[in-house]
Amino acid sequence: MRKISALATLTVVLTVSSGFTMAQDDAQVVTRTYSNPTARIASTATVAESSKLVFLSGTTPLPLDPAVPENLGDTRQQTLSVLTRMKSQLESMGMGMGDLVKLTVFLVGVPELDGRMDSAAMNDVFSTFFGTEEQPHRPTRSTIQIAALGRPGMYVEIEGIAAVAP
Repeated sequence: MRKISALATLTVVLTVSSGFTMAQDDAQVVTRTYSNPTARIASTATVAESSKLVFLSGTTPLPLDPAVPENLGDTRQQTLSVLTRMKSQLESMGMGMGDLVKLTVFLVGVPELDGRMDSAAMNDVFSTFFGTEEQPHRPTRSTIQIAALGRPGMYVEIEGIAAVAP
């Protein structure tokens, strides 16, 4: 435990000395650093030892219309579906999107972009859930282009880790 505390202290010292912006969440559960005040994602998130961690399995989009299950929409629509589902899941546990400290986003390339992922569409939707006046916290995040997901036409899957006070 001393190594973890020392590492957390070192992270904070190095972060402050390197010019990052720091933000501490309510109840000191999470301390986040940002490369600049308007960064879309956090550079680091340090979680207090006493925190409860919740791991959200990969979430995929629902069909735009249940009567047409193969129509999942484009990257923008799928990202909205996934983040809305994650928000509902967190709320059912008494948590919110601001409790997410780490997201991993898996994107499949789309035909309209010659097989490249549509990260711009994903980021547009992402910015409506994180770093807003209503919900100012921003998680750390990795975005990875992958070859395929479990169903044809599925372009987005997101998994997450949330932290709350015990």
